[in-house]
Amino acid sequence: MNVNMFKNVEENFETFRILDEKGEVVNKDAMPDLSDEELTELMRRLVYTRIWDQRAISLNRQGRLGFYAPVAGQEASMIGTQFALDKDDWILPGYRDIPQMVFHGFPLYKAFLFSRGHITGGKIPEGVNVLMPQIIIGAQIVQAAGVALGLKKSGKEQVAITYTGDGGSSQGDFYEGMNFAGAFKAPAIFVVQNNRFAISTPVEKQSMAKTIAQKAVAAGINGIQVDGMDVLAVYAATKQARVEALNGVPTLIETLTYRYGPHTLAGDDPTRYRTKDMDDEYQAQDPLIRFRAFMEAKGLWNEDKENEVIEQAKADVKEALAQADKEPKQKVTDFINVMAEKLPQNLQEQLDEYTAKESK
Repeated sequence: MNVNMFKNVEENFETFRILDEKGEVVNKDAMPDLSDEELTELMRRLVYTRIWDQRAISLNRQGRLGFYAPVAGQEASMIGTQFALDKDDWILPGYRDIPQMVFHGFPLYKAFLFSRGHITGGKIPEGVNVLMPQIIIGAQIVQAAGVALGLKKSGKEQVAITYTGDGGSSQGDFYEGMNFAGAFKAPAIFVVQNNRFAISTPVEKQSMAKTIAQKAVAAGINGIQVDGMDVLAVYAATKQARVEALNGVPTLIETLTYRYGPHTLAGDDPTRYRTKDMDDEYQAQDPLIRFRAFMEAKGLWNEDKENEVIEQAKADVKEALAQADKEPKQKVTDFINVMAEKLPQNLQEQLDEYTAKESK
């Protein structure tokens, strides 16, 4: 038989961008309609996140914070997506996505308590539409699909957005969640922050697919690959994805980005699987440098404004840490009491046991 029965189905996903590496506009038609004040706020959040990340790394090394996943290099992907949301939209983050939570209303001191494993860090204030960071890789995808369907059934003009990395796109939950959202026309946005490595496994060894964005095709939903170090492109793509989601079409957004540091501060050494040339290549595309050049050219940003944000970020971290330090040391009974409103018999027995022990 000389007939090839198999035909490769390929989608051409070109990388969407608005700013080049020098901060110059290369796609004028796609420029989002943002005021000077909004552009300035975007820049402020990028700088704030970079400084906050540096302080968090330092605090971890001092033993004053627990688990932490650095974010430097991925700021545009994080800030650009969150900035495109409405306050009432829901965020289902992964463990690296603390900046999105904080800018969506989650208190910074609670983020520090979450890092320490303190139960207060898991208590979300009323009116803040975030769930706690998912530690299980990719598990938040199906949860986001469910939240999105719930929003649709409630008749609310809200969307659910969730984040994972390139490694999460290899999980079964990733495909199930996208398919579910597509089948039920749920208002969901799935963001894959492709930072090139699932811990130490390069994306090329995770999948034969040329892009992660093309995986949207099988689910029948929208897919787009975005320059994840271009905050304007990320914002524009997410803003449009939100409109599409409210019209019953979910979207998969692949943001091409890069993490400068280790996967987490729990012993990962990126020099074992990345080269200096690779680091240099992506640091030359730094999201802050690019957007700063754009803002300075428009006369909207200068060194004084940046220094003001830097000092504010440092002061906020200091204040949040002091507030976290005031939180009482947690007891075993504290953990049990948050398990359920009405405890089953086995947990009630444990609660009684530890209550007696702690009262001595």
